[in-house]
Amino acid sequence: MKPATIIGSAALFLAAIQLVPYGKNHTNPPITGEPAWDAPQTRELFFKTCRDCHSNETLWPWYSHIAPLSWLTQLDVSLGRAKFNVSEWGREGKNEGEDAAGEVREGTMPPWFYLPAHPEAKLTDADASALADGLEATFGEKKHKE
Repeated sequence: MKPATIIGSAALFLAAIQLVPYGKNHTNPPITGEPAWDAPQTRELFFKTCRDCHSNETLWPWYSHIAPLSWLTQLDVSLGRAKFNVSEWGREGKNEGEDAAGEVREGTMPPWFYLPAHPEAKLTDADASALADGLEATFGEKKHKE
């Protein structure tokens, strides 16, 4: 197959997938509640680092409008909001804030793939410790068995 054919086919495929509607609706749901933060610093660090996936105040980046990145972004935000959403605090069902401090301490949140496009979310060791302590004070902490 000729390089021009491969490039043309790839361009046609990328253009065609833009017609898939999933990942295109960037309307944030309303804020129905917010936790009683232990300190303003905890809220500030949380919104700097975690807001896009764990609140209804997502700032949708440019790449969230282009498939297939829009699909991945929508999936991450949907899953993040379903597990833990500070904009719907007090809602029925699970809202797993008690996992948040441990995940920050373990370095699994924010996820590694989020950081290159969101350098503002990279925490210093001191900020990570302050955020984890504040999340624990705000939500408690689930102790994980080793």
